[in-house]
Amino acid sequence: MEDPSNLPHATWRLVNTGVSDGAVNMAIDEALMRSVAENRSPPTLRFYGWAPPCVSVGYSQSVRKEVDLDRCRERGYTWVRRPTGGRAILHIDELTYSIVAPQGEARVAGDIITSYRRLSLGLVEGLRTLHGGVVQADRMETDGGSEKSAACFDVPSHYEVTAYGRKLVGSAQVRRNGVVLQHGALPLEGDVSRLVDVLVLPEPDRVALRGKLLERAIALDEVVGRVVPFDEAVEALTRGFGRALNLGFTPGELSPFEREAAEGLMSRYTGDEWTHVR
Repeated sequence: MEDPSNLPHATWRLVNTGVSDGAVNMAIDEALMRSVAENRSPPTLRFYGWAPPCVSVGYSQSVRKEVDLDRCRERGYTWVRRPTGGRAILHIDELTYSIVAPQGEARVAGDIITSYRRLSLGLVEGLRTLHGGVVQADRMETDGGSEKSAACFDVPSHYEVTAYGRKLVGSAQVRRNGVVLQHGALPLEGDVSRLVDVLVLPEPDRVALRGKLLERAIALDEVVGRVVPFDEAVEALTRGFGRALNLGFTPGELSPFEREAAEGLMSRYTGDEWTHVR
């Protein structure tokens, strides 16, 4: 593990926005990017959840091509297109983190893979503090290979976090206007293959992908042996980022500017022009 003493101590803002729907969550993440870019806000670590459950797709994916919207409606799922890359995720029974910081900040400096690697130290450290330190979280140092499906948790990549060789945290990143946004999903409990039910797939492919996900991905309850409550997971990851990256945190809330910016972005994340552009 990298020595955190090599990083200068810094204090970031810590924001827990609780549970919101998919469009609100993505609008807030983008609003944070705007605020940091305009020097209105410090680097920020944010935690949030999703309700109702939501399928998010990466910036370069097509909602219409990848997601069966009728199946989503039947299950009460919504959908949203992220500003970051990556593949489809079903956000259900999970904790999501997001980090927003200027590109020159030591913890996100360098290329995308370098910053993934560095930030993953915080995730691993936080997860290892759970359940008496017995969580065997680690980083998968691979590019995931060429075999990829529409599902994010199919194959670990770019130093993403694993437990017992199975993907535990899936993250994605975007850089814009001198600011880095990285957010990632930690499934707290449940069937990691549920996403397969709402992807556009022939039935034989659906069965095959379900098997792959069950083999290659894992939720935190299976790792720890119990369901870790949302707030406990927030506390663990906050400690982990602090210890691994030499950070202190000041609890805060969204600023009036960020709230107004997020409200203004809602029409994008709920509208067809953004969601179904591809």
